[in-house]
Amino acid sequence: MKLKRGCRLWWLIVPVVALDRLLKRAAAAALAPAGVRTAISGVLSWAYAENRGTAFSMLSDRAPWLLVALTGALIAGVLGYLLTHPDTPTLERAGLWLIAGGGLGNLWDRLAYGFVIDFIRLDFVRFAVFNPADVFVCVGAGLVVLSVILAEWRKAHG
Repeated sequence: MKLKRGCRLWWLIVPVVALDRLLKRAAAAALAPAGVRTAISGVLSWAYAENRGTAFSMLSDRAPWLLVALTGALIAGVLGYLLTHPDTPTLERAGLWLIAGGGLGNLWDRLAYGFVIDFIRLDFVRFAVFNPADVFVCVGAGLVVLSVILAEWRKAHG
C-alpha cells in the first residue's frame, strides 16, 4: 500500500518532539527569565531566550499568526512529500521526518506561548541562541543533502 510505505520512519517524530518538549520545559523552569548558566566554559552556555521570529529572530516584528501559518504549511509540505513519494531513499526519508519533528516542536511553542523557547548558546562563536528542535531540523536537512549527494555519486559511478 502506497500510504503505508510513505509512512516508514514516522516514529522519528515521537522522540524528536518529546525530547524537544522535555528540554525546553526544563530550560524554562531553570533559566527563565533571562537566566544564563555556563555548561562548558568558553564553549557552551544555557541562556533562556524567547524567540518571536524565525531563524536568528528574523521577522520578529511580524504578526505571530504569519509564522504559525508558515511553519504549519512547511510541515504539511514535508509530510505531503513523504506520503506521496514512498520510494524516497531511507536516509532522505529520515532527514525529512527529523525536519517535520523539529518543525512540530517549534510550532508547539508558537501555539502555546506565542514564541519559541531557545536556550542553547555557543560561546566560542557569535551565533544565535537555539533549541533542540532547531538542531533536529538542521541535522535532518544535512541528511537530506547527504542523501542527494550519495544518489548523484551512485549515478555517476555506477
